Amino acid sequence: IEHLGITVFAVAIALVIAVPLGLWAGHTRRGGHALLGFTTALRALPALGLLTLLALWFGVNAIPPLVVLVIIAVAPLLAHTLEAVTGIDPDVVDAARAQGMTEGQILRRVEIPLGLPVFMGGLRSAVLQVIATATLAASVSLGGLGRYLFDALAVQDYVTMLAGAVLIAVLALLCDGLLLLVQRILTPAGLRARG
Repeated sequence: IEHLGITVFAVAIALVIAVPLGLWAGHTRRGGHALLGFTTALRALPALGLLTLLALWFGVNAIPPLVVLVIIAVAPLLAHTLEAVTGIDPDVVDAARAQGMTEGQILRRVEIPLGLPVFMGGLRSAVLQVIATATLAASVSLGGLGRYLFDALAVQDYVTMLAGAVLIAVLALLCDGLLLLVQRILTPAGLRARG
């Protein structure tokens, strides 16, 4: 529960940051290349090194691991949100404009529903990466399933380490399966029929 709480909190913050930026850049077709470059740079950051640096700046508390986890989640969310909107056929958007839809209506009624499968792929990726990386939160006494790894490593209890790794993998697979089910439910019927 602690591990899931850390994951949900970090992904929720990342959603608030990444989704509006991705929707704006995708809909207006402005700044997309810069945002993609930014997400590529975010993905290249080493999580443990960044966590150590932030712990030196902010001290050993909840802020360093939370910042690292948010950064990890923002990268796939931003990239997939941008791709979800820009990947829609321009003729579909032009047809919506020709019917008299406003830009807000086009975004809400056309681009978001059609781009939902791509966005959900980014959400699934973000959740999996955060679940895996949230184990580092235990290195600064935040808790979660990483406690099994860090505490057992200190006393060379490899059986407990293996059990912790298996628990993290099972949690990641369960969350991915749940999000896949949500993705299938939320995908518009016409897109599901096309496969």
